[in-house]
Amino acid sequence: MHAPTGARMAEPTLLELTRARKYYSSPGGAIHAVDGVSVSVAERELVAILGPSGSGKTTLLLLAAGLLAPEEGSVRFQGSDLATLSKREMLAHRRTKLGFVFQGFNLVAGLTAAENVAMGLLLRGVDHPTARRRALEALDGVGLSGRAGHIPSRLSGGEQQRTAIARALVGEPKLILADEPTGNLDSETGDDVLELLTVLPRSRGAATILVTHDTRIAQTADRVLEMRDGRLTEPAREEDRELESERGQAREPGPTPQASGR
Repeated sequence: MHAPTGARMAEPTLLELTRARKYYSSPGGAIHAVDGVSVSVAERELVAILGPSGSGKTTLLLLAAGLLAPEEGSVRFQGSDLATLSKREMLAHRRTKLGFVFQGFNLVAGLTAAENVAMGLLLRGVDHPTARRRALEALDGVGLSGRAGHIPSRLSGGEQQRTAIARALVGEPKLILADEPTGNLDSETGDDVLELLTVLPRSRGAATILVTHDTRIAQTADRVLEMRDGRLTEPAREEDRELESERGQAREPGPTPQASGR
């Protein structure tokens, strides 16, 4: 995987969560899956969210997608509060502005790779020849031009996930939401998938939020955040930790000089 290049010019804010809270009832009391999170994502930015299972990562992703509504706080996309959208507007928002990549691929078993990729375009009213052409172009972009006619059961796990990435990108969304996209893949195939998610969305003008256990993404993301107990933090970078260690060593007192007797 390639490390991100130097700092890019500031991009406009695409997504903004402000003091968002989502909680669930349980016999032991309310579970705060997302607890007062405020975070923004710029256009073309790749943000990785790390954290253990049960920390609230997926719930945060669902809030960002508008698939869940916060009990408190707000979620804004390109300045519009998602809570103000009607059901029809929200459906159009998800179909045109968002692309999804899931750990389990979520491909339709009886459709070929090309048909899976084209499906979202057809649901948006794109004519069949155009949808197929764009689907084939998207599959070529992820290195699967020779597998377009295969159904999912005839594809490897890595090929299925690349098909899912092509499906997410074919509609030219503004934001890709990826939930544990390497979770079902071996490390080498996972590297290939992370490479695609690092390069392709940005080259097409899309931002990406990638929820993962995979710390390798820290090498490529513009920003790495950590989710624990429903709260989001920005962990110290390695170079910051090294600098702090050097400062601590510099502050340590040296041996006390002994006075010479006369």
